[in-house]
Amino acid sequence: MSKRSPKAFNDKPYAYHHELEVEIESLTNLGHGIARDHGWVIQIPFVLPGELVRARIFRNHKNYSEADCTEVLRSSPDRVTPKCELFETCGGCQYQCVSYEKQLLWKQKQVEDCISRIGGFSPKVLPTIASPQIYGYRSKLTPHHQKPKAGQEPKLGFLRQGSRKVIVDVRKCPIATVAINEAMPAARARLFASHSGKKAGTLLLRDVEEGVVSDPNQLVSERVLGLTFQFKAGEFFQNNPFILPSLVSHVIEQADPENSKSLIDAYCGGGLFGLSGADRFEKVVGIEISRDGFEAARNNALINQIKNADFLLGNAASIFSDLEDLPRPSSLIIDPPRRGCDESFLSQTLSFRPSRIVYVSCDPSTQARDARILVEGGYEISCVQPFDLFPQTRHIENVVTFSA
Repeated sequence: MSKRSPKAFNDKPYAYHHELEVEIESLTNLGHGIARDHGWVIQIPFVLPGELVRARIFRNHKNYSEADCTEVLRSSPDRVTPKCELFETCGGCQYQCVSYEKQLLWKQKQVEDCISRIGGFSPKVLPTIASPQIYGYRSKLTPHHQKPKAGQEPKLGFLRQGSRKVIVDVRKCPIATVAINEAMPAARARLFASHSGKKAGTLLLRDVEEGVVSDPNQLVSERVLGLTFQFKAGEFFQNNPFILPSLVSHVIEQADPENSKSLIDAYCGGGLFGLSGADRFEKVVGIEISRDGFEAARNNALINQIKNADFLLGNAASIFSDLEDLPRPSSLIIDPPRRGCDESFLSQTLSFRPSRIVYVSCDPSTQARDARILVEGGYEISCVQPFDLFPQTRHIENVVTFSA
């Protein structure tokens, strides 16, 4: 085994930094290429299916190994030149070396694989809706900084690829909006000149109607489909404003306003979906567990003079008993955190029996797990539509529609 190997390195089946030539067969849902050496699986980042590469082993697990690509011996026709000089060093992007058309196909297949493997069924997955901007789209950036070390220039950026601790200094991010990149030098200078820059933390850069904001408690605004949404800068709000109108319009249409009288917006946040669809339904009710989100949703209803929307502060897992008087048929929009829905919420959903369920998720794997429960409870999947809110990365937003 190499003298350079880490102390805890497992040298089976390969020595540390052992090199071998392998052909890339497919991708994991983390965007890593999969190759096989006499049946043994090797995962390699930043490679494309069909490529022949030289790989260098850096970790062996119980049933697979991890390696870096040291050379591409036969390139895929889908390989392109990354725009960021830090690509493969910074861990923020996985797909800058891939043509955008191929990225969209990969993400469609990622959704298909999750639904078939985890959900256990194979509905048609529609082609991924492309982002109107594939660079310069991200309206929120949260670079990290560590406590400065004596004699070293402080770093502000993102975790190094494959590391949980090392920060890569990022002076400019090509997937962030132009305004964020223009504001970053001054924000960096203010941070490290202040007390807050003397210890580890995160800097907020949010591009909104008010400009680029760094105070997470500042009230800010976004315009979507003619409506104004206010929220605290540090609160969750989708950070690709260029594709967001298309996502919201699709969700509202899938909620079937022509046949449903009421709309329930669970995990509603500031009321984005519920308020956007309020003019298409007799009644809208939004549920939010966060007080900040709840207050924002009520305030946004007032700002936009929407009078047929009510909001409840409480856990989305215990709401349906308060909604028995809603006009029927009703539709339900679900936009949960990455971990998905809990069993109690899904059980209540099946008992309440909305005529249409529209499930929005940033994690197709937990969405597929929940979809299986809804299908076993008697619902049918009528539409699966991925949206690329995160170009150049492995991440995907997916919308699944269920009909009773």
